[in-house]
Amino acid sequence: MQQRLPSLVDEPIAFAHRGARAHAPENTISAFQLALKLGANGLESDVWITADGQVVLDHDGVVRVRARKKPISEVNRSALPSHIPTVGEFFESCGTDFSFSVDIKDEKATDGLVAVARECAFDLSRLFICHWKSSECFAIRERHPDVKVVDSTRLQRLKDGPEMRAALLANKGIDVLNMHISDWNGGLVTMMHRFNVQAFGWDAQFPTSLSNGLLMGLDGIYSDHVDRLVETYDQVIGHSPRL
Repeated sequence: MQQRLPSLVDEPIAFAHRGARAHAPENTISAFQLALKLGANGLESDVWITADGQVVLDHDGVVRVRARKKPISEVNRSALPSHIPTVGEFFESCGTDFSFSVDIKDEKATDGLVAVARECAFDLSRLFICHWKSSECFAIRERHPDVKVVDSTRLQRLKDGPEMRAALLANKGIDVLNMHISDWNGGLVTMMHRFNVQAFGWDAQFPTSLSNGLLMGLDGIYSDHVDRLVETYDQVIGHSPRL
């Protein structure tokens, strides 16, 4: 096996995308719990806010109510399908011994997410708040200095080039650049690290992409297949993610 390039963190984060999505219904408490049992040291989900101000975990943000589809923002928590958990229920069921990556799908949910995490005694330095707009990342950074902020994008969207983006993120105090696993190579990861910006890769589903991502020094990697993720992590890093 080729030599592994260094990461910025001692232990890269193995994120279970939407819980153990390949093994259980996504974004459910059972999926999150299974991902931890399988060995992931990070969980990933998406947040929305209900009409009555509850922050919940779901991907699409649309539910069926009385044969009609409605956005979660127009539905009270009590009317949501039972499989959609609140963030409080998530922490109550899964504990706090993991990193948590959250895509902000409704910007009104951000402050509530941080508030609930703090109330549940979750270590905010392990809360990674992701957004696809750099301007929103900057706003989150200003409001919430204790969390990690993640700029989620694609390589082709970096109109000024990756080095300029790395410099901008470093200047604004953004912690992570998150791109599709196919956008990364060892040189790009090393360049991000020169600016003290972590590099995350998403949609790593097969042993080859998982291995390549870890070998190039990614600080976090997302996969639906937690079994493959944990097995490859053990092979490349030398131990399970949760050790």
